[in-house]
Amino acid sequence: MDGVQASLAIRAARPDDAATIHALVCELAEYEKLRHEVDATAADTAEALFGTQPRVFAEIARWQGEVAGFSLWFYNYSTFRGRHGLYLEDLYVRPAFRGRGIGKALIVNLARRCVAEGLARFQWSVLDWNTPSIEFYRSLGAKLTPEWLGCRVEGEALAELAAN
Repeated sequence: MDGVQASLAIRAARPDDAATIHALVCELAEYEKLRHEVDATAADTAEALFGTQPRVFAEIARWQGEVAGFSLWFYNYSTFRGRHGLYLEDLYVRPAFRGRGIGKALIVNLARRCVAEGLARFQWSVLDWNTPSIEFYRSLGAKLTPEWLGCRVEGEALAELAAN
């Protein structure tokens, strides 16, 4: 692990990282076969992360100085637990850097934040076809929760719902 630590640096994203984070989001979307759904711009990413009231946060992982990946997250809340939690929206490690413990280090970094801040839980989602990620998450002790189905309203359906 010492070699990994010597080669890996994780830090909070800074405003000059916005374009890089946006590029990583696009790479992730390509991997997930969802690039057609990305309509955010680098400016949108910059505003979300570094605007006057940021509600999402990110960490950048660098391997020997090169951008290797990122995590993007926000706080959620559990009414059952009466405390906030952390929701990992995106975790991505570029293919050339996989297998070096970078994804695990990004997750451990966020788990430590949860413990330090007394957060109730650490959650994220994974696509059902993404077997390598599912196996990776299980190896970290994550349990999949198939009894909870994701719900989403967007686009025209969202406008119609809001108009009712």
